[in-house]
Amino acid sequence: MSYLIAVLPDRIQAEEAYTSLEKAGISTDLLTIVGRGYKSADEFGFVDPAQQAKKQAKFMAMWLIPFGFAAGFTFNAIAHTNVFTWTGQFGNNILGGLLGAMGGSMGSVFVGGGVGLSQGSGDALPYRNRLQEGKYLVIVNGSKPTQNKATPILRQFNPETLQGYTEQF
Repeated sequence: MSYLIAVLPDRIQAEEAYTSLEKAGISTDLLTIVGRGYKSADEFGFVDPAQQAKKQAKFMAMWLIPFGFAAGFTFNAIAHTNVFTWTGQFGNNILGGLLGAMGGSMGSVFVGGGVGLSQGSGDALPYRNRLQEGKYLVIVNGSKPTQNKATPILRQFNPETLQGYTEQF
């Protein structure tokens, strides 16, 4: 799937660009306006980076917490570390496992969440920021020839940015 996305400063220009594209013979099924009064970023499918970060952190926690527990338990069993003498050797091994699980949970939050925030959104975050500033996106969804036909029409409106994307599966 290929997209051509133009960022326009206000609703009037977005509507004029949409109308010009429609007059040029581009089907309205291929055209979308994203902004106030039209589709939202979520409705269009722009990924929310915070949501992606939470999802990535949960996924990593599913693996890191059990492995952290096993690693902490095993390390304590091999090293014979006695933090609390009243718990005995097995209790200290359990304590080491719990500390390892805590380390795994911290890793999932900091690494999983941080990676999700920094890389999970792609170009969606800049577009979301522009929408929050009150700008509008005119999106042409179609083949390369359709995008080539739409590009000069959209350039007439002096968009802030005009960028093409191709989704890879």
